[in-house]
Amino acid sequence: MSPRFSVQAPKAFNVESISVFDMFKVGVGPSSSHTMGPWRAARAFLSARRARGEFERIERVRVDLFGSLAKTGVGHGTDLAVVLGLAGEDPSTCATETIHARFAAVAAARRLRLDDDRAIAFDPAVDVVFHRDVTLPFHPNGLTFTATLDDASTHSETYYSIGGGFITRENEPRDETPTVATPYPVEHGGDLLAHCRATGLSIPALVLRNELARRDLDAIHDGLRRIWHTMTACVYRGAHTAGVLPGSLGVVRRASSLNATLLGGRVCPTIDAWLDAVRAAPHGFSETLKWVSCFALAVNEENAAFGRVVTAPTNGAAGVVPAVLLYADRFRDATENDVFDFLLTASMIGGLFKKGATISAALGGCQAEIGVSSAMAAAGLAQTRGANPEQVLMAAEIAMEHHLGLTCDPVAGLVQIPCIERNTMGAIKALTACEIALASDPANAKVSLDAVIRSMWQTALDMNFKYKETSEGGLALQIPVNLAEC
Repeated sequence: MSPRFSVQAPKAFNVESISVFDMFKVGVGPSSSHTMGPWRAARAFLSARRARGEFERIERVRVDLFGSLAKTGVGHGTDLAVVLGLAGEDPSTCATETIHARFAAVAAARRLRLDDDRAIAFDPAVDVVFHRDVTLPFHPNGLTFTATLDDASTHSETYYSIGGGFITRENEPRDETPTVATPYPVEHGGDLLAHCRATGLSIPALVLRNELARRDLDAIHDGLRRIWHTMTACVYRGAHTAGVLPGSLGVVRRASSLNATLLGGRVCPTIDAWLDAVRAAPHGFSETLKWVSCFALAVNEENAAFGRVVTAPTNGAAGVVPAVLLYADRFRDATENDVFDFLLTASMIGGLFKKGATISAALGGCQAEIGVSSAMAAAGLAQTRGANPEQVLMAAEIAMEHHLGLTCDPVAGLVQIPCIERNTMGAIKALTACEIALASDPANAKVSLDAVIRSMWQTALDMNFKYKETSEGGLALQIPVNLAEC
């Protein structure tokens, strides 16, 4: 696809810039911070051992999980993630239908092929240790890998999974995402608006110019298509899969029955046929709410079942952006360019929250996941609806303002209750925030996006730790104890 505007960029500056493909990563459920992050940390640990010439000398590996990773790691599949990471699997390409079988095979054999190369003795029941009463000081999601070499020496590295699949090593100033010099550095919403006003660029046009510092235009468009196609495939699978989700709670999937009801029982054997059927279905107010809810439920039921999802900005909040984007695509006739603009805009908003606050529920509660995803979706939708940059940021601000203080209290340590339904609420709030912003003059707004980001971070700091993905507060205490599997 040819660009719709000139892509010549001014001089670049070295300020942290988060790529759209950092905010939207293809991976595996159920948690970006408890599954994908530890998975990526395991791969990073092995890469470091290879770089130091130690890989061929490894005799044993031990993984110690701390804080939130230990408290809810079983329900989130953290042990599975580190084992598959050590085995050389890539969360963006692995066969999701066989990951439990692969983990079970390692456990049964008590042997593991490191990076699918070097076989060592490894028993997940012994070599993955959950320290539920210990939290490392830097971040609640800490894990340490220790390799024992052939001369009995040991080499350890500690990583932190800081939300959205991002990781950082201990004593490293930034996460593992490379810093790239970009023409329009943005640390705050005010910076973004200043650039847009000075250049006359829309938010997605500006984000695209920054993205061009990393890859060419064709690669960007191909990447955005992959993200969009992965999202729609996830919704389709979730909307056509019935049954009960894994884990102790026995949660029944609802997206498939809701989809069947809305389509009047019509069978759609392909994604394209289903998308056509959705567009042709009635779109009254009630039906629209049900469809958006169906889209969000479908994604997060797939996520809870260890399916293929896209972080947006996290796995636990992965249903909000696809639900709102599908609404724009099916009900408001969004073009492919609109889809690109939506994703570019949403990624910028997510990056502002990551820089100014957090996208980790273990650090900030669910306001850091559903709240941020709702703000991202509201901004993306506003952009596709013709909003100016001020209205786009206003939509994001409104969405987050009404998620402030939202706790993360997963029942039984599973990303199911209240997580799945919560995505439907985030999507509907995004629609509302967009409509309010479009009908408003941002000059009259009393709260800026930067102000709400600061408020969100302060709220995160003040929030009691038990409401930060520990399963030790809120709804997690209201389910009968015999169901808990924390």
